Amino acid sequence: MGNESIYTDGNMLEKIFPVPKPIIATLHLLSLPGSHHYRGESMGELLDYTIDEVKDLIDAGVDGLIIENHGDIPFLQPDEIGYETVSAMTYIGTEVQKYAAAYQIPVGVNCLANAAIPALAIGKAITARFVRVNQFVNAYIANEGFIEGLAGKIMRYRTMIKAEDIAIFADVHVKHGSHSIVADRSIREQAKDVLFFCGDVLICTGSRTGDPPEEHELREIKVTPDTPVIIGSGLTVETAERLLAIADGAIVASDFKEDGVWQHKVSRERVLRFMDSIRQIRQKISVR
Repeated sequence: MGNESIYTDGNMLEKIFPVPKPIIATLHLLSLPGSHHYRGESMGELLDYTIDEVKDLIDAGVDGLIIENHGDIPFLQPDEIGYETVSAMTYIGTEVQKYAAAYQIPVGVNCLANAAIPALAIGKAITARFVRVNQFVNAYIANEGFIEGLAGKIMRYRTMIKAEDIAIFADVHVKHGSHSIVADRSIREQAKDVLFFCGDVLICTGSRTGDPPEEHELREIKVTPDTPVIIGSGLTVETAERLLAIADGAIVASDFKEDGVWQHKVSRERVLRFMDSIRQIRQKISVR
């Protein structure tokens, strides 16, 4: 028995998603109570907006959903996230999960910025299958300031609330920041750090929201052929076949929106076109 089997529970991407190259759609929640751009909308109004997007995304054939408080720009640091954010995301997430469960669509949580422990609390309450952690190990300088990887605290909290069934999807060389703190460590070594500290799925992103990852970074993060690596930003219809030849799936946000702009509402037509291209890619894989 090798060391890896002691610390991992198999390929969690394959366990959560029964299809090759799964596409996880991001639900950019509107600004929530307490955030800068919140203007007093009722929770019902915030929920209706999100459920409308959920219906279009599932109808168009996405494989998973992840709720994310992207409307809360500018983001707080993890230990500053308020009860109001956790409760609002739990309220909306519960209804998203109810709807998605009817179609056997897995749901995940990303609480910005890098609030993995609040995300796990939300995930436990709504029976999510995974959380996204933008900085799981090491550290970097983000828009919010110094962001520290809290893998030890995150994993202990997950154990404490009996949420071991919630997988950790962790970014490597995360976007929106400077990595000068770890500049003496290669991206491959940082990917190994995530695996060593019990991350389940690795995420490769571009430098900003909507930017595609570099192919060489994707290859470096995929430490072994069996390491599950997904794209975390910038995948489009035009780049899907090339990048998914390396990556095992993707989280998609901007390309599913009207005009490809992340602040806009989901475009059902764009999602249909995107997922049609994914089905063609899967067919090519199946005949190899």
